[in-house]
Amino acid sequence: MPKNLEDKFRLFCNSKNLEINQNQIITIQKLEDFYSKNFHSSIFEFLKKKNHKKGFYLHGGVGVGKTMIMDFFYDLISKRKLRLHFNEFMLNFHDFVHENKTKEDENIINLFVKDLKSKASLIFFDEFQVTNIVDAMILGKLFDKIFSENIKIIITSNITISELYKDGLQRDQFKPFIEIMKKKTVEHELIIEDDYRKSKENQNDRYFFPLNQESNFKMNKFFRIISKDKKKTTQSLDIKGREFLIKEFYEGVVRFTFNELCDENLGAEDYLQIVKVSKFMVIDQIPKFDEINSNQQHRFITLIDIVYDKKIPIAVTVENSLDELTSSKSLKEPFKRTISRLYELTSSNFNL
Repeated sequence: MPKNLEDKFRLFCNSKNLEINQNQIITIQKLEDFYSKNFHSSIFEFLKKKNHKKGFYLHGGVGVGKTMIMDFFYDLISKRKLRLHFNEFMLNFHDFVHENKTKEDENIINLFVKDLKSKASLIFFDEFQVTNIVDAMILGKLFDKIFSENIKIIITSNITISELYKDGLQRDQFKPFIEIMKKKTVEHELIIEDDYRKSKENQNDRYFFPLNQESNFKMNKFFRIISKDKKKTTQSLDIKGREFLIKEFYEGVVRFTFNELCDENLGAEDYLQIVKVSKFMVIDQIPKFDEINSNQQHRFITLIDIVYDKKIPIAVTVENSLDELTSSKSLKEPFKRTISRLYELTSSNFNL
């Protein structure tokens, strides 16, 4: 870990024209303390520590800079490391289970974590959230084994540990995971009043609304510019034996309607494959959201999380302005993150 970490963070913020916030500096210092205790302590100090913390759980509202801090800290680490969006991590686990389906459950977890340990001693998980019962039921055993193998983790999330999988099905069976996380991780909240993504520097000039002829004209004009001199082809993706066609593919510049991405039976594994071949994404005809299309909204939240994690700039046509985007009641909280990320993804500062 480099010396003068605070100075490096200040230089990092200055280089990106980001306002330096004292609460972010405090978070950086706490991360440094966690890292030093885990990777710089002698074996005797390590053995003397009771309730030794093996994870750092950073939570806070949307747009406070959690991902930016993770980017900064990850780039400084020289240890064997991995950084994964949590959706991607769980897909990797389920793929591993499928490939080793003749093994018993406990043995599968042991084998998966052993493979994980061969790749990294420190894992960064961005946007930690639990939304389905399959993941909820397995996480306690999975993370207990991760910690027992002395793999360290750093996590960002929008919610506290206690609030994870709130109101989820059979949540009582998820509580052992909560207790493990509380016991084994340092939990820290990053509080900043303003969403930095909504600053004047992040003008969302690739966000066209409402859905009318004028917005469509502006988007078509913009698309002609970014796809100029690029050859149009149809890109075929093989996703676990299923074919997905990108009909508007211009050497990495891709164009979809909202329905093509979110009204079909697609999920995180599909979106991960799509962004692998994408350099710039256009999404047309994003509707307003309510209880009727909450399933489509859930897919859209997952899509934007993955697009943001893989740093793919986008342009969109939408029913409403960002400040007036509606949500279904059940997805109101996670959708705040989506709106915040749309500010950044459609801004002129977020480019190829």
